[in-house]
Amino acid sequence: MSRNGPLMLAFHTLFMAFLLAPIVLVCLVAFTPEGYLSLPTAGISLRWFKAVLAYPEFVNAFITSLWLAAISSTIAVTTATAAAIAIARYRFPGRDAITALFMSPLVVPHVVLGIAFLRFFSAVGVAGTATGLVLSHVILIFPFALRLGLASATGLERALEHAAQSLGATRARVLQRIVLPLIVPGIASGWMLSMIQSFDEVTMTVFVASPTTTTLPVWMFNYIQFNIDPLICAVSTLLIVFTIVVMIVLEWLYGLERLFAGTGQ
Repeated sequence: MSRNGPLMLAFHTLFMAFLLAPIVLVCLVAFTPEGYLSLPTAGISLRWFKAVLAYPEFVNAFITSLWLAAISSTIAVTTATAAAIAIARYRFPGRDAITALFMSPLVVPHVVLGIAFLRFFSAVGVAGTATGLVLSHVILIFPFALRLGLASATGLERALEHAAQSLGATRARVLQRIVLPLIVPGIASGWMLSMIQSFDEVTMTVFVASPTTTTLPVWMFNYIQFNIDPLICAVSTLLIVFTIVVMIVLEWLYGLERLFAGTGQ
């Protein structure tokens, strides 16, 4: 395998710098002592990180985003795993149509989904409730969980199931001891991706959230409409650090390479 030449390495370096520059600038602005967005600054201050704690709305919204992402991704992965196994292992009428239906939230604009959810939830009486918020997020992130579940279930060796059944294992035992352990990488990575998508969702959530179920991205969106200060930069920096810590912990506990090994990613 030939190595990249100096020109290609320079291109890759510039490309990565272009992608990372906005993130780095946001993190740098978060440490400004000024009351406005400024870079460079006269010094380094933790003023805006302390100010985050003075806004309980941000803390409450962060907690809301965490439980919403955890519950929604768990429900989505549980149902998507069953759907992935059925679609990958069986041939039945309407199989392709059902798969397209499950994947359709990927091609529908989030604004359209938000308006549709708002009208539907208002009609059934769950508008502005936690139930409606969870249901909307489950539908939105379901394709991500299904896609990774299908990647694992499609490559599953059926001979292992037949061997277990020939030794007297029931279908439930085969599912518990053979199928599910083999597709765990797809389930785990699907849960991670679904949780990230749910936590970051803002466009659709604006329509279905209420003052008591406001997520962190929605609260940040509302805040910057009336305030222009480094507080949002501090919140963004904390989220970046939180994400890095989570990835480090996952790498330490399981290993990201092994986590995604069975998904074909």
